[in-house]
Amino acid sequence: MSKAGVFRALHHGRPLRDPLVLPGPWDVASARALVAAGFPALATPSAGVAASLGYADGGTPAAEMFAAVARIARAVEVPVSADVEDGYGLAPGELVERLLEAGVVGCNLEDSSGGVLKDPHEHAEWLAEVRRAAGDRLFLNARVDTFARGVTDPDRTIERAALYVAAGADCVYPIDAPAAVLPLLRSGIEGPLNMYARMDGEGPSPAGLGELGATRVTFGPGLLRLALRSLHGLPR
Repeated sequence: MSKAGVFRALHHGRPLRDPLVLPGPWDVASARALVAAGFPALATPSAGVAASLGYADGGTPAAEMFAAVARIARAVEVPVSADVEDGYGLAPGELVERLLEAGVVGCNLEDSSGGVLKDPHEHAEWLAEVRRAAGDRLFLNARVDTFARGVTDPDRTIERAALYVAAGADCVYPIDAPAAVLPLLRSGIEGPLNMYARMDGEGPSPAGLGELGATRVTFGPGLLRLALRSLHGLPR
């Protein structure tokens, strides 16, 4: 089975309280450490990679982001998925080609740009083109930015998710959705569901999110921020 097939299989048949936990490496050293810790796959966070390269979140040039995730993918044997924000304005075929050249098996694609939600129908059409170009070679995680952009009605998230799943998304990621609405989202969204786990002790644990309906749990740049906070107590 290909790495993409292995990665896709990790999302299915999971028992309650056992979501797929995908930590987010920001460079080769962190990726190797996470693999050594036993994680079966990794998902790079765009904000974490941006920070490691000296950019603000959302400010990384596409070429540097693809180069960074390529270094990570080459350095480890496990499948790696990449957060490539909103696709950097690339045509679907070129985006898929760049991802495959980087050696990743999946990608995270968000439905807002510049802090503004995209038209969901137009975004779904674009996702469908990405799906056609990728075939089964990439696992598409469709990020839904409604809660992140102040749209707190869960029905709006579910409506967008349905369009994206119909377009071929393998997984839906309602970023910043509160845990309290997770059961409702789970009942209304078909297929794997990605949720964000906080690293500051607030909110449910990954197992708790799994019990509420999450299939997959990611941390965004949380691991990088945790590592940076640990430096504050060093003797001077």
